[in-house]
Amino acid sequence: MVTATPMQLGMVGLGRMGANLVRRLMRDGHHCVVYDVNAAAFSELAAEGSTGAATLDEFVGKLDGPRAIWLMLPAAIVDSTLDALVPLLAAGDTVIDGGNSYYRDDITRAAKLAEKGLHYVDCGTSGGVWGLDRGYCLMIGGETDVVTRLDPIFKTIACTAAPTVPGTS
Repeated sequence: MVTATPMQLGMVGLGRMGANLVRRLMRDGHHCVVYDVNAAAFSELAAEGSTGAATLDEFVGKLDGPRAIWLMLPAAIVDSTLDALVPLLAAGDTVIDGGNSYYRDDITRAAKLAEKGLHYVDCGTSGGVWGLDRGYCLMIGGETDVVTRLDPIFKTIACTAAPTVPGTS
């Protein structure tokens, strides 16, 4: 499949799930700019067609505004990553937390980012390494207009749900 509406997405965190999210997006025609503290991780994905960045500053500079940046990080380092990332962003940019953050932390983060004119989307992502081929289950929370604008990304990443009737599948 190739999306009719390709988008650009920045991905921070290129472990197994983050890297496979990027691969799934690129398969569908989206352009990804990638960053990870592990240079080997972004170099590997750059060799596969993404644009790699060695620093967060370089990463943000390679993204067109308004930026959409997906964090695929352990919950424990989301705040420190945001502390480094937010000063580099501009009003209208969106940060998507795809990890397993506690929802109350996401509510607090969304409010803090809104004060700076930034958008925050909480997107719990499940699917593990199998999501590359099967798709991911996404639990998306955010401003309706922001989520709607990012819909081509979410549609590419998500698995296809089959309609079922209880007791028949």
